[in-house]
Amino acid sequence: MSAHTASAYRIDLSSFSQWVNEKSLTRWAQLDSQHVRQFAAETHRAGLSPRSIQRRLSAIRGFYGYLAREGVATNNPATDVRAPKAAKHLPRTLDVDQMSRLLQDLPVKVGKKARQSRGDESALELRDHAALELLYSSGLRLSELIGLNLVDVDLKDRTARVLGKGSKTRIVPIGSHAIKALQKWLNVRGSVATAEELAVFVGRNGKRLGARALQLRVADWAKRQNLGVHIHPHLFRHSFASHLLESSGDLRGVQELLGHANISTTQIYTHLDFQHLAKTYDASHPRARIVRK
Repeated sequence: MSAHTASAYRIDLSSFSQWVNEKSLTRWAQLDSQHVRQFAAETHRAGLSPRSIQRRLSAIRGFYGYLAREGVATNNPATDVRAPKAAKHLPRTLDVDQMSRLLQDLPVKVGKKARQSRGDESALELRDHAALELLYSSGLRLSELIGLNLVDVDLKDRTARVLGKGSKTRIVPIGSHAIKALQKWLNVRGSVATAEELAVFVGRNGKRLGARALQLRVADWAKRQNLGVHIHPHLFRHSFASHLLESSGDLRGVQELLGHANISTTQIYTHLDFQHLAKTYDASHPRARIVRK
């Protein structure tokens, strides 16, 4: 599992362990499904979201699988426990015009000074532009983007090899705008990166760019473009999927490009596409307009 998932499971199991201690349960084998249901119900009443409860139950199921292998417990009390149903929220996306405005190239001039100074802001703006173009062009997750190494990107072939969830590798295409932005960034990357750094995107310290740093840069970029909406890296992935599905109608193709293990995960974008069509219908079809008396 990813370091992020392992950290989340560690927090979940720590919370569960604390709850077990408060109930004066001294052995893991004592717990049954009713205990786990009670734990889930109490955390839900405390305000924890259904999605977070689902993750906690997943952590507990995995933990009891480990206890069974170690001979500590013979049953898994979380097997039949389900979290409350989560409300379905469709991911927010930008339309094509908004995305084009966001990705407008800032008037950055990279001269001799920028090539010689490792911390020059203009070089970092080229990095940001390349990162944003690649997020939208290839539908990458934030972790996939910052995990890219130089050897993973083939500008000539216009493809990138990314490491997705579950340590699964996939090849994604890179669009022409992203290629141009990457070329500009790679021309000045040496003025920022340390000699031994392999990452495509690096921070001011010359090391691999962190996730939080990129999130802040994306928000700052959006503010400078005066979009007036909250922009985050995953919004580019949602927009990529929605726009591609709207244009092609190829759900399986979008699934492959996104690296989804299950097509049901990709199907949420069909709802987004239908919303777009419904709005077009309501605005355009003569029989859809409301006649007011």
